[in-house]
Amino acid sequence: MIGRENKKDNDLFFVCSLIEFIARTTKNTKADVVFALGKNKLRQILELADVYHSENMAKLTEELINECNIRPGHFDNISGCLYAVPTHWDIGKVYKRLLLEIKRETGADVIDLIIDVFNSPIAKKIDDYNSSMYYENPDYIYESFKQGKPCEE
Repeated sequence: MIGRENKKDNDLFFVCSLIEFIARTTKNTKADVVFALGKNKLRQILELADVYHSENMAKLTEELINECNIRPGHFDNISGCLYAVPTHWDIGKVYKRLLLEIKRETGADVIDLIIDVFNSPIAKKIDDYNSSMYYENPDYIYESFKQGKPCEE
């Protein structure tokens, strides 16, 4: 298994990236997207992630927006970005790493963790692409999550 990601980890990466893509498409926060999707739909997406991987992300996003009645929002963390905007895959990886570390430490249900993490103060910092939070060391992000704010240097 050297050099290969665990299937469940890869599925979680896809779900996090999809949440980011939906948020950007609808101009909602990821917390709003997670709320709109709900636990059952999040669990279904995670369980079917290997199938959804082969679908067009924009098409899947449109289907989920319609099915879950996700309304357009006003959150825009892209247009004011002063630097290169990370891709939805980049951000998905940040959240996947954080979620896996929390799950490793707590053993909590990953769907509950998705809801908690995307509603946390650290998610707001990660979503500020003019800050350095999204490309910080995963250990720093995890410690910041535990503290509920960026760690003191």
